[in-house]
Amino acid sequence: MREKTALQVIGLLSLAGVLFSGYLSYTEIVAQTCALGVGTCSSVFTIPACVYGLIMYLIILIISITALYKQKR
Repeated sequence: MREKTALQVIGLLSLAGVLFSGYLSYTEIVAQTCALGVGTCSSVFTIPACVYGLIMYLIILIISITALYKQKR
């Protein structure tokens, strides 16, 4: 697989992760409910676990977009 194709796939997967974890974070923080229908949602140091996923996927998305941009130049 070419490097550009790999970066595009990583970017698309991380975008899907940002959207999903963003939805989970929104429902847990704003709506005060657990989106998955579980009784309680997990948290780490009083921060919902899905927020950590959102941050991680956002970092991966930014890195892949930056790498694609640098490759074009």
